[in-house]
Amino acid sequence: MRNYIHNPMKIEDTSFDIINNELNEMGKQVPQEFQHIIHRVIHTTADFEYADLLHFSDGVLQVIEQALNHGCNIITDVQMVLAGVNKKTLQNIGCQTYCFISDSQVESLAKEQSITRSMASIQFAKPYLPNSIVLIGNAPTFLFELLSAIENESLRPAAIIGTPVGFVGAVEAKELLLQQLNIPFIVSRGRKGGSPVAAAILNAILKQRMNQRA
Repeated sequence: MRNYIHNPMKIEDTSFDIINNELNEMGKQVPQEFQHIIHRVIHTTADFEYADLLHFSDGVLQVIEQALNHGCNIITDVQMVLAGVNKKTLQNIGCQTYCFISDSQVESLAKEQSITRSMASIQFAKPYLPNSIVLIGNAPTFLFELLSAIENESLRPAAIIGTPVGFVGAVEAKELLLQQLNIPFIVSRGRKGGSPVAAAILNAILKQRMNQRA
């Protein structure tokens, strides 16, 4: 068998070196402020397009940092996002995680109203939304319904990480989020995204936070 790197830290360090070198070869200048996030997403997806697809509202990282400092709620659209985030770190800083899509009441409401479970789950997430960080990695309908609740019911999360993926509604939902001038956001424009991307963004922020406090 050929020799290969088996130390986990060495694998990660080597991966990030490759990412940085290839971005330089492409002539892509990644803002230093967001480098840890963009590199982490590329590392997760092996897709260099995220250097261009990820967009950050002004001051969003500072808002997220402040929310984490206050032990904010973390709300996800699907279990895959929840499974991917570093829950141990979140628990250590007093953050609670929530995902309602598998709740039996959500399923019943979705059937009753002929809507997606993601849309129905917003009804149950509402009490936890104020000053929360919301991660959307899969369902455009969740993001549409969230933005509707923000507009019509003055429910204000601290920030939204919006990376729903797909061919129906994903582009439109994210473009609508970009127009929300009063809610800080991180968005992957276009069709690409997914649960691993949403989780990777928050995990990158958490790791940077830990490194700065070490």
